[in-house]
Amino acid sequence: MHFKNLVRVGVLACLFVSIARGEESALLRRGALMAPAEASGQFKYAPSREIDILHMILDVTPDFEKRTVAGKVTLRFKPIAKPLDELRLDGIELTVSDVSSTAKLLGWQATDKNVIVTFAEPLAPDREASVTIQYSAVPKQGLYFRTPEMGYKPEDMHVWTQGEPNEARHWFPCFDAPNEKFTSEVICHVPDAMTVLANGSRAGEEKDAATGLKAVRWTQDKPHTAYLIAMVAGYIKGIEDRHRDVPLAFYTPASQIGQARESFSETREIMAFFEKEIGVPYPWAKYYQVVVDDFSWGGMENTSLTILTDRTLHRPDTEQIQSSRGLVAHEMAHQWFGDLVTCKDWSHLWLNEGFATYYTHLYEGHKEGRDELLYGMYQAAKAFMSTPNDTNAIVRRNFNNPEEQFGFHAYPKGAWILHMLRSQLGDDLFRRCIKTHVELHAFGNATTEDLNKVIEELSGRSFDQFFDQYVYHAHQPELGVSYSWDERSKLAKLTITQNQKLSENVLLFNVPLTVRFKSKSGSVDRLLRVKEKAEDFYLPLAEQPEVVRIDPDLALLAKISFSPPNAMLQAQLADKTDMLGRLMAVELLSGKKESLPKLKEALNGDRYWGARIAASQSIRAIGTPEALEALAASTRQPDARVRRQITWDIAGFYRDPAREALLRLARDDKNPDIRSAAMAGLGAWPTPEVRDEALKFLRSDSYRAVLADGALTAIRSHDDAAFIAPLLEVLREKESSWPGGIFARGLDTLAWLSRHEEKKDSAREFLVARVNSAKKRVQQAALAGLGVLGDPKAIVILEKFASLPKETPERATAEKSLATLRDAKKPSAELGTLRADVLKVQQENKDLRKDLDDLKKKIEATTAKVPPSKAPKK
Repeated sequence: MHFKNLVRVGVLACLFVSIARGEESALLRRGALMAPAEASGQFKYAPSREIDILHMILDVTPDFEKRTVAGKVTLRFKPIAKPLDELRLDGIELTVSDVSSTAKLLGWQATDKNVIVTFAEPLAPDREASVTIQYSAVPKQGLYFRTPEMGYKPEDMHVWTQGEPNEARHWFPCFDAPNEKFTSEVICHVPDAMTVLANGSRAGEEKDAATGLKAVRWTQDKPHTAYLIAMVAGYIKGIEDRHRDVPLAFYTPASQIGQARESFSETREIMAFFEKEIGVPYPWAKYYQVVVDDFSWGGMENTSLTILTDRTLHRPDTEQIQSSRGLVAHEMAHQWFGDLVTCKDWSHLWLNEGFATYYTHLYEGHKEGRDELLYGMYQAAKAFMSTPNDTNAIVRRNFNNPEEQFGFHAYPKGAWILHMLRSQLGDDLFRRCIKTHVELHAFGNATTEDLNKVIEELSGRSFDQFFDQYVYHAHQPELGVSYSWDERSKLAKLTITQNQKLSENVLLFNVPLTVRFKSKSGSVDRLLRVKEKAEDFYLPLAEQPEVVRIDPDLALLAKISFSPPNAMLQAQLADKTDMLGRLMAVELLSGKKESLPKLKEALNGDRYWGARIAASQSIRAIGTPEALEALAASTRQPDARVRRQITWDIAGFYRDPAREALLRLARDDKNPDIRSAAMAGLGAWPTPEVRDEALKFLRSDSYRAVLADGALTAIRSHDDAAFIAPLLEVLREKESSWPGGIFARGLDTLAWLSRHEEKKDSAREFLVARVNSAKKRVQQAALAGLGVLGDPKAIVILEKFASLPKETPERATAEKSLATLRDAKKPSAELGTLRADVLKVQQENKDLRKDLDDLKKKIEATTAKVPPSKAPKK
């Protein structure tokens, strides 16, 4: 699965790579940087398996009008090792109407968290039995409707499911943990015009004369776990393809089918590559991908049926900026890693997500060349290593809930574990190890130690220390490297220190480190073993090197600080055979005014787009008028990702030439994403010309409202109340056509612009009208907007939501808005100081008046003693 919204600061660097590569790489999943569960003192383990579930039949009828589901679940199972007197299943707030069994029952009960079935006599081990549970639910999670009443297009009405990590229990009773697998059937009753998709193979349909509904049956004849059970039903359309004997299909909501072929064109090629790379054929009966409206995550790898966000749909005019390749590759890799072989429990999640992330990078390297693989790993490492205070191991059990595991450690760091293993084992042996691991644990579960055993068995080498320091402990080496050359002895000296803060969770590392010395006569590599806090290495060479490259093949996850002499940087920048060397040289030249000509040359001449992006960023860091001129003269880039970066960097200047360049890009660039970025960058210039252009963008029609999105950013930055009326007009007009996320941004902008207005009724009423929106993003934005607006009249409404159950996101948002409003009513510290100053002045004035009164009395008394003839003249 891919991350949810990338709102954490440390995720931003990876977000850049994700957008540039068309991925939502980890980051797109909530809980990425949540705190560990140390306060709870509890550790999480896989639950005990008292039964072996053999088969599950899930028969459901969704009610699109009421947004409820009625269902019947039949589980066929055997007790494993001891007599079973009670079957306990996960089920959140399910209304159970009846329970029956092939074994005699003593009774049953449904709590708010479980369905518990008690047998009259304990079931003997290995005795097969079945239990059928009839129930209904109003799911808060797990099953999500998209209906006209919720603001979605009637022709696109559909329902979809989400299981990972533990949402399945919200829409059917089940053993909701990764360490139990079973075969399954899904039967869904819908109107005749609707399409139903589920796991496995389609097994036909029947018409129910009584209800007029059709029952569509899908069967999954190979075992998988409960969180991978999936269903999509509604008005959806698809296109078909095939890889060998594997049927492929690509579905979208009916009105969006035009973008399917563009978005999923590489599916067949990706599958062929993974089969060859992994060495194991695609293991399921089909592979369908289906886009749904407002999916919670980026994608979910349900067995044979991946569900994807509608944000992955795009048009050709976005060029390289928008791509589904990374998302499609990531979720397909899960069909092997996560679905065929599943982590035993969530502490070993990296065996799912790290593998899927790394194999996505491997496909990039296959498709675009090795530089693309290295660039992806380089950016992933930078993003991961920017995480502050990282003291969480990849495999840990002190988390509060599984969602905390879906972060940097499982995704990019997990991918890096595999990349280091591949670098140390070599490509062929690595492939053999992975193939063996997959075959050994197919249709079952695995732990990190299971992988380690395979690698050690096939390689004959011990990897205990490797896994201990990188997987079971936290962080990575932080290496400080300094270099010097002794011409007399022909020795290169390297001093290497480990600068990471050591603790119980962060060790002193013992790692191999390659250093490459390049000179006129060629290159020579030396392998060092870094294991001390500080070490000196003396390396004899035939001649003084022109370039020194630390970890030149990017084989070690380490934060390396090395600043070569300027002459070496220039030679490194000129090396056409070393993309990473050029990229690092460009980054080291960042902000140096004297390097502007070289950086401009790299921006316009380097053959790799990632190096050109880095050159743009480094020129921006110089910050001079000449730097701005260099950027503005370099916007004719063949790669849209570079043009967009230049646009962002031009927007970092507050100079008239920057405004002129951004206006030109906003009006003339052919790419809507770049036009939107340029408009967003114009937020610093509230001139009439920019204002008019922003209103044009706001009112325009563009795919997924990308142009309006840029206008909202600029308008919010302008902070001009004159935009309130036109913004309200557009929001009313576009509410049904804008994506929920863009409309939510519009609500935030409306609240922001209106916060200082004396009369806030129109903004408040517009926000209040949407606090019960069935679109959760819109609802959250409306509740948050009432806090931003600062209107005390909203307090009584927010209090209603603040009284909801604690775990609801609406309550959390309402409480935050209430706190903002109530704090605004309290005298601020500054006001308190001002009042104190006034009181002080008043007291001083009172004292002064008293002094004046006393003086006046003295004068009057003195004057009274003087005879009238001698009184002083006035």
